[in-house]
Amino acid sequence: MARLFGTDGVRGVANDELTPLLAMQLGQAGATVLTKAKDHKPTIMVGCDTRISGDMLANALMAGVCSVGANAVYVGVVPTPAVAYLTRRYRVDAGVVISASHNPVEFNGIKFFDADGYKLPDAMEDEIEALIRNNMTGVEFVTGPQVGRISYRMEAKEEYINHSVNAVNIDLSGIKMVVDCAEGASHYTSIEALRRLGAEVIPIHNHPDGTNINANCGSTHMQELQGRVVYEKADIGIAFDGDADRCLAVDENGKMIDGDQIMAIVGNYMKDKGKLSKDKIVVTVMSNLGFTLMAKENGIDLEQTKVGDRYVLERMKEIGANLGGEQSGHIIFLDENTTGDGLLSALHLLEVMKNTGRKLSDLASVMQVLPQALVNAKVPNHRKDKYMEYPEIAQAIEKLNTKFAGEGRVLIRPSGTEPLVRVMIEGKDQKMIEKDAEELAALITSTVL
Repeated sequence: MARLFGTDGVRGVANDELTPLLAMQLGQAGATVLTKAKDHKPTIMVGCDTRISGDMLANALMAGVCSVGANAVYVGVVPTPAVAYLTRRYRVDAGVVISASHNPVEFNGIKFFDADGYKLPDAMEDEIEALIRNNMTGVEFVTGPQVGRISYRMEAKEEYINHSVNAVNIDLSGIKMVVDCAEGASHYTSIEALRRLGAEVIPIHNHPDGTNINANCGSTHMQELQGRVVYEKADIGIAFDGDADRCLAVDENGKMIDGDQIMAIVGNYMKDKGKLSKDKIVVTVMSNLGFTLMAKENGIDLEQTKVGDRYVLERMKEIGANLGGEQSGHIIFLDENTTGDGLLSALHLLEVMKNTGRKLSDLASVMQVLPQALVNAKVPNHRKDKYMEYPEIAQAIEKLNTKFAGEGRVLIRPSGTEPLVRVMIEGKDQKMIEKDAEELAALITSTVL
């Protein structure tokens, strides 16, 4: 049986793969594991993004939390990084986010934070999963006055806004920007924070209705933002995903600036100011080779991890780095928050623009982005880890590795959150790598059944 937890919590189609029953069990098992060493009645904070299934799953999870004697504090619709921060701010015992991040509306997910605002290590997730698979053996279901309560703190999002504004306290007056909120959790917090700092903000996709989250908008669909930035003659465009833990940008010419480029810009600025801890940045194997070249030229030491911001964070903590992230826009500023934070990423990028007086296109020139093709092969979820068992796929991958040796690279990996195998090829010829990536993805899709 496949592991319940992926790279970013438990995720699936809401009310099908991720049912209210499973949400309740996750609440019961999660509360039991996360609070077993506590000598007081524990409290777990719960927030969600804007998707319609959020209420259903949040209430089921909180019922599970209460059934094992813990209390729940519901903070409503807030970004994932807000829950990470507020869990620490209010000194509760754990935090939970109901969100499927950048996925379409039919999906949802459940991810946990410990009392310090960090995502759980694999071992603790395995402990939660084991309780569920063993029918909650050993879990105590309380009765009478021991049952937990649910309280509501919808105003808590203001604390997150205050924290973000104070963390990067910069006067943004004179900067005009278009901000795509992905019809998601940032629709209020990001706009309020940016305006509070003096920016001229033109928000788009900031009217969520529960069904339109990530629908042709946000950090996974940048085309509208790119055109709008040029039309409005804005200085920058900012795009968040559904739960606002990632951020991508658009320069004044409408050109996309990805997570690697944002880290290159901000990392060099931090290094120049003596604020880049140990002159290190932690990235994943998906980062562009151009980032590696940029780092060498500028005296920055790169550390690479496997894909997933949780693995980036683990490595950052191990080596004492304070900046790390992914090409997709999950960027962690560990001095200020414990997870990827789209708003903090935007504010730090804006800080560099404001303090240097340089246009974003000029700042982005610090790094040359090498051609890269990424194609998703759709496969059954339970087979996505088994693609190398097929000889024709293994042979095709080996052939590509030989072809691009010394002049690029081939990276194949199953998605941690979706029924996909991701095919990434990097090389000198964009058309060639796109053709090769599409052919390999098609082979994987047609073979893995």
